[in-house]
Amino acid sequence: MSAAAPATEARPAVVRLAPLLVTLFPEADRVVELQAASVRELIDALDERWPGMRDRICDSRPAIRRHMNVFVDGRRGRLDTELRPGADVFILTAISGG
Repeated sequence: MSAAAPATEARPAVVRLAPLLVTLFPEADRVVELQAASVRELIDALDERWPGMRDRICDSRPAIRRHMNVFVDGRRGRLDTELRPGADVFILTAISGG
């Protein structure tokens, strides 16, 4: 029987990256687990693993780029969006058309 994780140890967020990001960063995993308290921290952690990824997701303000979407537990997130332990995060490219 395995011991339960201590209550103080938070579960990592599960992050699913857009296929475009995986194409731009071939060494990146499509699904990754990261410890982060906010979307900003999560993007910083992604950039630490794969330098340059922050610049693809965020602009210079800083804010999430217009053509990118971050969804946290099914809701659109911003950089200051807090992440609960075990949050489900999707980083997707926007779809547009005419």
